[in-house]
Amino acid sequence: MTTATLTDQAQLDLVRTRHVRQMELTVRILQHIMARVDGATATTLRDPDDGAKGWTTLEVLCHLRDYDAIFYQRAQMMAAGGTPDLPGYDHEALATERRYNEQDPATVLAALVESRARFVAFFRDLTPEQWQATGIHPERGLFTMTDAAMQVGLHDVLHIEQITRILASA
Repeated sequence: MTTATLTDQAQLDLVRTRHVRQMELTVRILQHIMARVDGATATTLRDPDDGAKGWTTLEVLCHLRDYDAIFYQRAQMMAAGGTPDLPGYDHEALATERRYNEQDPATVLAALVESRARFVAFFRDLTPEQWQATGIHPERGLFTMTDAAMQVGLHDVLHIEQITRILASA
């Protein structure tokens, strides 16, 4: 019996492909979840683990939409070359400034779906050289394009768990 082994590069390519696929699936999961959430529920139930300051489902969804754009911007900066310093953001300030809980859930979700399609296409179109790009993440230090691809789906999963926890508290 022989065992096929993948080269390190083939394994890395497989990891990248799977994480880009995860980016598509997590947005579809959010669409399925949000299809059953009415406006009142989206804006009133709060994360029970955070008490009165906990975010609502709508606030989490807005955060995901905005950070999709932030992550995309950072990835574009890295792909352009030069190991750029990636900008940091205050997620609590964004939630307040952009009045997350006053936005329309359907509009927010549609914007996330559109943003994500663009981001997935970006990753699929990267050249091998662009996959080697790096940047300096404000919290993590050296950050690779593979890190960027992995971050999106993992960030989604963290907040999908949060949304389902909020909805389960009803």
